[in-house]
Amino acid sequence: MTETVLSADSTRREMRLPAGDLISYHEAGDGSETLLMLHGSGPGVSAWSNFGANLPVLSRHYRTVMPDLPGFGGSDTPVLDRVYSVIAAERLIAFLDELGIDKVHVLGNSMGGSIAAELAHAFPERVSRMVLMGPGGLAVNLFGPSRSEGAHRLFEFLDAPSREAMIAWVDTMVFDMSSVSDELIDERFAKATAPGAAETAKAIFATFYDPAITGDYVPLWKRADEIHTPTLITWGRDDRMLPYEFAHVAFRQLPDAELHAFARCGHWAQVERKDEFERIALEFFSRP
Repeated sequence: MTETVLSADSTRREMRLPAGDLISYHEAGDGSETLLMLHGSGPGVSAWSNFGANLPVLSRHYRTVMPDLPGFGGSDTPVLDRVYSVIAAERLIAFLDELGIDKVHVLGNSMGGSIAAELAHAFPERVSRMVLMGPGGLAVNLFGPSRSEGAHRLFEFLDAPSREAMIAWVDTMVFDMSSVSDELIDERFAKATAPGAAETAKAIFATFYDPAITGDYVPLWKRADEIHTPTLITWGRDDRMLPYEFAHVAFRQLPDAELHAFARCGHWAQVERKDEFERIALEFFSRP
């Protein structure tokens, strides 16, 4: 089947939330159900850089909405006075309200997966099903170093941005670098080195660790057994950002979860295993 030709510019929209924040997003498709896609947190990330190649296929089946999460891409940065994933989940509810969308399927990658889980925990009536791809926050690190190779390369880039450091980080996202184009490297490097981008990313990451901000926040993995949304967890067996072992912690904690592991695949299953990933996600979302 020939894929619909969609571009970043043709699908881009903007919205001002009631709180005043600008949200940039992409939208395509006109299905009776809505799919909300939430990107990860790496340098230069945006909804389009994460999921643009998947949008033509998924939007044939669903009204598909891909926001730049607060502080990323073209979206404004909110006041970072609480754990970021909680702030983002609340902003997304306001975003859906403005769009007039009551209920969604959610697909979340990495940090977007943790935000999806926060959304399902705090607003279970708004989420039908979730597909979480290498999600953050749903496991504790039992076997590996406290900072994974991917996280190490990420912060190396933020501390001293260069194209070489971007390539080194992207290399930890995939099993095979041949799946990554020079155009993607250039796009993400340009966005990651825009004025204030690195500082904003560091401030967002700090909300997960700063005791002055975390306060009484209960880690998501400790609340996972309270999330009853039907969930498909997907993971690359060769993930160097969030190790595959994390998948089994999340799988055992979530009450209604299934697990699919991709061989010869890193953190970006939507890139390296694009066709298979889209197929199993669509199959899961289509269940009654």
